[in-house]
Amino acid sequence: MQSSAYGASLAGGAFDLESFLKQPQTILRCLSWIFAIVVFATITGEGYVNSATKPDAMCMFNDNDHACSFGVGIGVLAFLACVAFLILDAYFPQISNAKERKYIVIGDLVFSASWTFLWFVCFCFLANQWSKTTDANLIPSDAARAVVAFSFFSIITWGLLSWFAYGRYRQGVTDLDQDYRDPAGDHTSPYPPAPYTSSVPAGYQQSPFSSGQEQPTEYQPPAY
Repeated sequence: MQSSAYGASLAGGAFDLESFLKQPQTILRCLSWIFAIVVFATITGEGYVNSATKPDAMCMFNDNDHACSFGVGIGVLAFLACVAFLILDAYFPQISNAKERKYIVIGDLVFSASWTFLWFVCFCFLANQWSKTTDANLIPSDAARAVVAFSFFSIITWGLLSWFAYGRYRQGVTDLDQDYRDPAGDHTSPYPPAPYTSSVPAGYQQSPFSSGQEQPTEYQPPAY
């Protein structure tokens, strides 16, 4: 009988806040959540500056609005994803369906791997545009450097989240393989398969009167 799947017991149980907060995934999600806030909040609050030659506010990364928009978009989606996956992680031990757990773990793995790549692209894009910025007199340099730095930190946290999600997926596959293994072909089991026994009890012999017993005939009255 299957007792666990994807790192937690299928029987469910009460929510343990202390153990939940000590999990590496919870710590990494909180860090990723904070890094995402720093990125998109800094760009939204200080990322657009007024230029002396242009009437509209321009992005502090080489006046490239695409750089600021990309950073804000990646940061906001990462922020929302961290909140959603934190809720799923808290509710995960209470899910008794192994198939639902599998979908959650696969979704976590795919999203974490995708956002690791997107944060890498964001870091390279912002760092490249910042290196090309020439007029830095009116630009908050500390804010720009903070955005670039926390984009790099996000690569690390989301990469580790991808690693833990992959490990949980491998553990779930291993648990299912062990639970559904055929006991007849499992040579590591301490209990050998039960031999086939006939339904006829041992020592049974056919009655000696059954072969010579005649079939009953019609009743005939005696002759007087």
